[in-house]
Amino acid sequence: MSAGTGASLAGGVHGPGHLRALTAVVLDTLETAARTRGGPLPAGGPDAVARRTTALAAPVLPEEGIGAEAALADLVRAVAEGAADPADPACVAHLHCPPLAVAVAAELAGAALNPSMDSWDQAPAAGVIEELTTAALARLVHPEAPAPDALITSGGTESNLVALLLARERAAAGKSPLRVVTGANAHHSVHRAAWTLGLPAPAVVACHDGRIDPAALDRTLAGLGGGPALVVATAGTTDEGRIDPLPEIARIAKRYGAELHVDAAYGGPLLFSERLAPRLAGLDRAVSVTFDLHKLGWQPVAAGVLAVADTALLAPLSLRTDYLNADDDTEAGLPDLLGRSIRTTRRPDALKVAVTFRALGRRGLSELVEHCVTAAEEFGRAVDARPALRRRPGAIGISTVLFRPVVADELEAVAGDAVVAEVRRTLLMDGRAVLGRAVAEDGDGRRRLWLKATLLHPYAATAELAPLLDLVTEAAERAAAGDGDGGRPGDTDAPATERLSP
Repeated sequence: MSAGTGASLAGGVHGPGHLRALTAVVLDTLETAARTRGGPLPAGGPDAVARRTTALAAPVLPEEGIGAEAALADLVRAVAEGAADPADPACVAHLHCPPLAVAVAAELAGAALNPSMDSWDQAPAAGVIEELTTAALARLVHPEAPAPDALITSGGTESNLVALLLARERAAAGKSPLRVVTGANAHHSVHRAAWTLGLPAPAVVACHDGRIDPAALDRTLAGLGGGPALVVATAGTTDEGRIDPLPEIARIAKRYGAELHVDAAYGGPLLFSERLAPRLAGLDRAVSVTFDLHKLGWQPVAAGVLAVADTALLAPLSLRTDYLNADDDTEAGLPDLLGRSIRTTRRPDALKVAVTFRALGRRGLSELVEHCVTAAEEFGRAVDARPALRRRPGAIGISTVLFRPVVADELEAVAGDAVVAEVRRTLLMDGRAVLGRAVAEDGDGRRRLWLKATLLHPYAATAELAPLLDLVTEAAERAAAGDGDGGRPGDTDAPATERLSP
């Protein structure tokens, strides 16, 4: 088949017409595939999914093409029938949100126009939209700062990397290398960033109830003996949704001359809500803040942000290369976009964010955030009302609920954790539910394995979430009786330690 069948362009005057026909194929296939899948995840596990996907997708590079419509129908069907669908109320394992339709539609426009955000002559208007969007987000995070700024990133991992990079450069004039100090609850990307940047391994501060212990932080900073330090706190831990005591941490850091960075990839969007924003008191005292919108912002991946208290802090990212931002072009008035990222080629990710913000406004975003927080509180009460289930003691973290079947508590510790692990795998293999897992401190101080429900669906009602509890109870009874079949041979024992999920 000739290349012309699948080689029409998306842009220009005629591009929308080509897209209109092809997107109809995509949308029809998505709808049919969702009905065929019939749940949050395909049944059968990895091998079954691989077989079905390969049957539709291979060979990926045939000698002769099959045409645009056929290729779209086959591969979109494969990926949709085999998807973990966060729009299903039973898909609650991760910080993996269902994107809003308006954001996805904006993503289509951005993809069709394909601006590259590294020079003005590739993104004239897209650069302006990014500037307006980052200005709004910077002011949201640092409302009292005279000149705050923000960068669009690919997510929390890149934001944390850039935050540590900027701190390293600020410390470069000193005789000692930057020391990173972070909680045992920190996301793994903090440690990876320090490793990538050639910094000493972060000093890890003990936590209590999933939050940095201020007294332990004080002792750690005192033990460093001076020199530049960056304290990294978390506002919304991956596994528990916990928010570190930011005001106390800010005071202690200031006492020792250390700077503060806050990883608020999960919790940052609480700022949209007047009712919930006080949970982030002290955030504005951070020199930099990680803030994701593909979690509690309902954007397609990727939609990350790094906000800084002063635009001058971004100066180390400045770079000159003649073909993108020559000095004479900048002097003539062409905006310099290259220093807005550690990446060169970048998608116009700010477009979908700006469209969503304009469509919903702060009040609309607030309602969605508050819905998720309320849904988690109601889900927690539903767990408490089930004699066969037990919720992790303490307050619910943002929209994350940890719980486990009581039958697991009746067994020896390792065997009990193995039941919890098998419950999760059984539901995954059956395609009935996508629950996460987390090791966290119990009321007696022991660390146990828990099932994790991270509720990011902005519209799911409590009644739609309650069946999850029935599924867990049923699977737990089977697992405790030795009837579970969700794990592979030798895969039933829970690990001694559990790392934070990405």
